[in-house]
Amino acid sequence: MGQKINPLGFRLGTTQSHHSLWFAQPKKYSEGLEEDKKIRDCIKNFVQKNIRISSGMEGIARIEIQKRIDLIQIIIYMGFPKLFIEDKPRRVEELQMNVQKELNCGNRKLNIAITRISNPYGHPNILAEFIAGQLKNRVSFRKAMKKAIELTEQANTKGIQVQIAGRIDGKEIARVEWIREGRVPLQTIEAKIDYCSYTVRTIYGVLGIKIWIFVDEE
Repeated sequence: MGQKINPLGFRLGTTQSHHSLWFAQPKKYSEGLEEDKKIRDCIKNFVQKNIRISSGMEGIARIEIQKRIDLIQIIIYMGFPKLFIEDKPRRVEELQMNVQKELNCGNRKLNIAITRISNPYGHPNILAEFIAGQLKNRVSFRKAMKKAIELTEQANTKGIQVQIAGRIDGKEIARVEWIREGRVPLQTIEAKIDYCSYTVRTIYGVLGIKIWIFVDEE
C-alpha cells in the first residue's frame, strides 16, 4: 500500500518553512517543544472563548513562534481578525497576559503580532473549521465538502482534496469519504501543498477531517 507522509514535513526546506524558529541544547529541547504547544493551545482557547457566537469560526491559519534569548515573538495569521480589530490593544494585551501566565517567561519579553491573511478560504485550517461547523449542525457531509471546494475555488487555488473519516452521518460503521477537485501532486516536492488534519466531536462520535490544498508550483 502507498505510505502516506505528512506533506508539510516532506517539503521542509524546499517550499515549506518551519512554524517554530528557535535553538535549544539537546537537554532543553523537550521543554521548548512543550512551551510551544502551551502557547498554541493557550491562544486557540483564548480565541475560542472570546469568539462571537454568530460566526463560530476561529479563523487561525497558523501560529508562528520565534524565540531569542530575551524575546518570544508570536505571529498569529488570522483569516477573520474581527475579534482583535474591534478593541485591538485591549484584546492583544489580555492575550499576552494569558500566555505569560501559562508560561513562566522569566526575563523574556513576549511580543504578539496579528497578521491578516488575504483569501482565508485558501487555508486548510480555516476550511476544516468551516466543515466542522457544518457537520456539527448536521448538514450532510457531501454538501459540506462541496461547499468547501466552492469556497477554495474563489481563493484561486490549483487543486484541493478533502477527506472525512469516522461515523459519517451517524452510521453504525465508520468509513472514509473523500473528494478531489483540480490536481493535488503529493509526490512533487516542488509543488507547494498546504495540509491540515482536524478533529470534530459530533454527537455520534469523533470525525477526522483532512484537507490538502495545492497552492502553486514554485
